[in-house]
Amino acid sequence: MSGRTTVLTELETIGSPLLWAVTLAALALLLAMDFTLTRRPHEVRMREALGWSVFYLALPLVFGLYVWQAFGSGVAVEFFTGYVVEKSLSVDNLFVFMLLLTAFAVPAELAQRVLLYGIIGALVLRAIFIALGAAVLQSGTWAFLLFGGILIVTAGKILKEALRGKEQEVDIGSMRTIRLLRRFMPVTDDYRGSQLIVRVGGRRALTPLALAIVAVFATDIVFAVDSVPAVYGVTEDPFLVFATNAFALLGLRALYFVLLGVLAKLRHLNHGLGLILAFIGVKLVLHWAHGIWTWVPEIPTMASLTVIVAVLVTVTVTSVYANGRSVRRVSAQDQH
Repeated sequence: MSGRTTVLTELETIGSPLLWAVTLAALALLLAMDFTLTRRPHEVRMREALGWSVFYLALPLVFGLYVWQAFGSGVAVEFFTGYVVEKSLSVDNLFVFMLLLTAFAVPAELAQRVLLYGIIGALVLRAIFIALGAAVLQSGTWAFLLFGGILIVTAGKILKEALRGKEQEVDIGSMRTIRLLRRFMPVTDDYRGSQLIVRVGGRRALTPLALAIVAVFATDIVFAVDSVPAVYGVTEDPFLVFATNAFALLGLRALYFVLLGVLAKLRHLNHGLGLILAFIGVKLVLHWAHGIWTWVPEIPTMASLTVIVAVLVTVTVTSVYANGRSVRRVSAQDQH
């Protein structure tokens, strides 16, 4: 019998069975409400989008205050920090959704239905990744090194593309899932309302809406790989990881229409996201190293929140400044 032993780490969590049940029931209720609201396709006005955005921003605030009162300030700070990380990453998610909706020429009145399917897909995928992440963390502290490495590599890729000035693009033709669907099922030339599958000449056919939803699901997988390790860098509690993801994703449908005209102007957003992912990656590596060499410093959660907010504010300000310079340059050229 080998002398080697496997050290299993018991993850601390505030997620009691009752808290999980209430959270999942509330999530199901909110998603059912969204489905009811989007059943009748309509173009979303700014007033409607702002109202729902405020509602979905108020929910995590109320939940965070409950966590503060019930479990203390430390747990609440972990929740708010994780939420800020996930919300900032979800804005990048929205930008890709915008490119996909444009590429598929999704009618304005159907956009929110596509977004809703995308949010549900993201929730399911992230729940799976969160469970896998918890299992990996329980197997030993090496998982922090793995997660940290993933985030640092991802950050390097994002920053490299951002510094090159390379804009995000969506190539539908290169998506394997889309090519596979087109091979096995015919696709109608036009949209058929909110229908995903219709009968054409006695044979079932997909609508472009179905392809758009599949494309959104495919991109959800990529974002889940980045976002779950990122929030595990803030808290090791699987319940808080799920809660931050759920709250960040729930309001995306409404936030999309609020930020529709702003997303393309946040030209330095990817710079900021790259820095945030790199910072959290380093934080995870330091946490792993501290478990082996106690003299290695760790980064407190409050310091993480401060750095993340500072980065987001900075890239927003620099984006506004850069946009202003571009407008002034164009005006000067027109005058000459």
